[in-house]
Amino acid sequence: MATATKLPLTLRETPQAVTVITRQRMDDQAMTSINDVVKATPGLFLNFSSGPGREAYTSRGFDIDNLMYDGIPTGYNGVSVGAQPNLAMFDRVEIVRGATGLVTGAGNPSAAINLIRKRPLDEQKVTLTGAAGSWDDYRGELDASSPLNDSGTWRGRVVTSYRDANGFIDKAKEDHGLFYAVTEADLSEDTTLTLGFSNQKDKTNYFWGSSMVGQDGHHLNLPRSYNPGTTWENKDQEINTVFAELRQRLANDWKLQINANYAEQDALFSGSYQSRWVNNSLARTVYQASYDENQAGVDAFASGPFQAFGRTHELVVGASRRIYDMTTHNYSPYNLNWPLTAGKPDFVHTTNDRDVTTQDGVYLTTRLSLADPLKLILGARLDWYDYDAHGSNDGDYHVTRNLTRYAGLIYDLDDHHSVYVSYSDIFTPQSDKDSTGTPLKPIVGKNYEVGIKGEYLGGALNASVALFRVDQENRAVAVVVPNCPQASCAVASGEIRSQGIDMELQGALTANWQVGGGYTYARTHTIKDDANPQNVNKQFDTDVPEHLFKLTTNYHFQGALEKLRIGGNISWQSRLYNDFQVADGSTYRLKQGAYAVTDLMAGYKVNQHLDLQLNANNIFDRTYYQSISNSVSYGGDSYGAPRNMMVTAKYSF
Repeated sequence: MATATKLPLTLRETPQAVTVITRQRMDDQAMTSINDVVKATPGLFLNFSSGPGREAYTSRGFDIDNLMYDGIPTGYNGVSVGAQPNLAMFDRVEIVRGATGLVTGAGNPSAAINLIRKRPLDEQKVTLTGAAGSWDDYRGELDASSPLNDSGTWRGRVVTSYRDANGFIDKAKEDHGLFYAVTEADLSEDTTLTLGFSNQKDKTNYFWGSSMVGQDGHHLNLPRSYNPGTTWENKDQEINTVFAELRQRLANDWKLQINANYAEQDALFSGSYQSRWVNNSLARTVYQASYDENQAGVDAFASGPFQAFGRTHELVVGASRRIYDMTTHNYSPYNLNWPLTAGKPDFVHTTNDRDVTTQDGVYLTTRLSLADPLKLILGARLDWYDYDAHGSNDGDYHVTRNLTRYAGLIYDLDDHHSVYVSYSDIFTPQSDKDSTGTPLKPIVGKNYEVGIKGEYLGGALNASVALFRVDQENRAVAVVVPNCPQASCAVASGEIRSQGIDMELQGALTANWQVGGGYTYARTHTIKDDANPQNVNKQFDTDVPEHLFKLTTNYHFQGALEKLRIGGNISWQSRLYNDFQVADGSTYRLKQGAYAVTDLMAGYKVNQHLDLQLNANNIFDRTYYQSISNSVSYGGDSYGAPRNMMVTAKYSF
């Protein structure tokens, strides 16, 4: 588990709250996208407040704005062009909650989600998967791996997947295609080179609009199948990615690793949502844009042991570079009052906007063995950050030699339990400027954490309890100053705090009984806001639940029933609410109360080749809003899926 510090640590040795979603768990719960991982991970919330196909991921009250691939961070913004990675090409997902600036550089103090790609196997294996589910949901998958020469020093793996599905929303349709190929070669006894490529295509006709509320603020309680969109909407995305990894064993148990990743995405969005922006009459906001997104990243580090003061310690030294280049092609009309029943507008390309972000960093991490039971982890990172915008919002800002810090102290109480205390931070550059026209200093997110971890059954079962506090400082606050050199001036004085508890249990209770889950409480509130003092001590984001509980289990029978396995999972969250002004000028509180959703699974291994599985989701057919509106002008009510089934057959040889 190197996602937190680059050090190869166990879950118990990592002084932060961490989760690993294994390939087996993905298969048991029939996960197909990163959305499913977020829904299953303790402390993470899947937020659809911007639309059912424009999801955001939240941890400890803050949006997750980076996804990592084999340890290389890439920018993610699901509200705009962010795509959901297809899980068919990944072996596992590692999640670290809290500030992760040591490994990601710039970002929010939320979490790091690290997707670890599948690699070639040492033996030949082919797996064919077919699945069929509710609302004409069909999926096929091929996963084939084999040595490519007699000695086994050259290996390859190919994964292809295609899914075609309707949805519980009337006339909603989506399809997803994936081709993934990776080859691995042992160039010598000490050198291994990995090269890979993936092509992912995703298309849907339902992504932007959610249902409206009444002008008095109440839920309209429309049928769950109601589609507020149109027949002409579409969201088309294609991502081509190439990646490489070089692993070199050095003298004295040191190693060198270099990872590189390059991704190109082309996307076209044509969409609408119901709105009341003009004259309080129901109309439609229409919009179209296309995107060319290029992301490149490289990370190189050396790691190994060293001797000092009669003890053995560990050290990591590395450097990284990230480039994010986005061109947005704007179209007209962007109309806020399009007639509700009118057809598709005649969109015409108008302007282009281009944003380029470059981030260079160097980092160092060490784990010092102060005594047999006491370890100290220290880390630091220096970043150079450059942002340039061209088009409708020309401008640039730069951050030079930003210092990110990391510290963790771990004490082993006995063979199974450790207590720890840690500090980590992360920075976010901001474009707001002060009264001299100078960009404000970066926002800084500071994560303080203290906890206890347990490791049992030879590491097969892990448990943890942590108390945390996250302070996000230097947030821009608008101020009125004479002769402001730009449209508005601000000072870096705002502060948000999130604090709570994080509890988790994951692993094997016995050889045939798996369990995973946890409870988190995170209260996020405003500490300082001079421009809006009425917000101080109020909840910062009320449509993100403060309490989350998630539990999954899987049991393999023994003896006469050894071919049978059963499992299930339950997820519970506390209420959501939004306060907003309604038509008569009063303030209305729109709510979705606390709710739980229960899923069940049963599997049967027919023989050594064939396996059958049934997943039943939301078995009690709970009706609930997975997101709620925050205005009478913009539709934000989005239902969760009704009861649904999925049957999966898997044949391996």
